[in-house]
Amino acid sequence: MGNHGSNLDDILAEDMHHWYNKFMKESPSGLITLFELKAILNLRGMTENANSYVDQVFFTFDMDGDGYIDFVEYIAAISLLLKGEINQKLKWYFKLFDQDGNGKIDKDELVSIFAAIQDITRNRETDPEDIVSIIFERIDVKGEGEMTLEEFIEGAKDHQDIMDMLKNLMDLTPVLVIIVEGRML
Repeated sequence: MGNHGSNLDDILAEDMHHWYNKFMKESPSGLITLFELKAILNLRGMTENANSYVDQVFFTFDMDGDGYIDFVEYIAAISLLLKGEINQKLKWYFKLFDQDGNGKIDKDELVSIFAAIQDITRNRETDPEDIVSIIFERIDVKGEGEMTLEEFIEGAKDHQDIMDMLKNLMDLTPVLVIIVEGRML
């Protein structure tokens, strides 16, 4: 998705006061709704899959489940994406992938998420079903057709190619660049 290294360095250098001012300028109520997030990111005319994916991202960052992203959740999300440890990121990916919230990821959930990501990024180099087949072939060693959080984390960490694939697919740097450059509301 391009080289955003210098932008990420700039983002990391920002102080909390600056982030707070930016957040309050763009969301004077101190809360961001799902509708506002879609407006901030200029997401219009998305497919149903892409729309569901954005909804799922919002709900994973809405940690208290109140329907809003407040400043603490906003900073936690940015911090996770920029500086999070690999286990933290994998847990977040898992929560995002587990669309039905049953504590397991199945093939349909992953295909749906990866297709949605491709709808948003317009990057369709690899068929989502091929990606999911590779992930399940390597990580779902029991052949159950689903993975728990523990299986997902351990399996991903044991396969560098899977980790690289996830990092590339889940790269939200362009979203952060939009936020930082102030192209909000």
